[in-house]
Amino acid sequence: MQQLVEYLVQAIVDEPEAVHITPVERGGMTVYQIEVAQSDLGKVIGRHGRTADALRIVVGAAAKTRNVRATVDIIS
Repeated sequence: MQQLVEYLVQAIVDEPEAVHITPVERGGMTVYQIEVAQSDLGKVIGRHGRTADALRIVVGAAAKTRNVRATVDIIS
């Protein structure tokens, strides 16, 4: 799952080497905390949070196929 999140985020940003993904367990769910360069923060969030929501949907769907729970948080 972490590789999927990393792949998706690196495809969006201008500085893929600055992407850091940290998995954190919270209440039976894995939360992937995404850190990107400050200049790429807007690209990852998107207009009105649409890109962030799309990332959460894709990660949630992929997690469901593996019978786990996962989501994404963007750390600024």
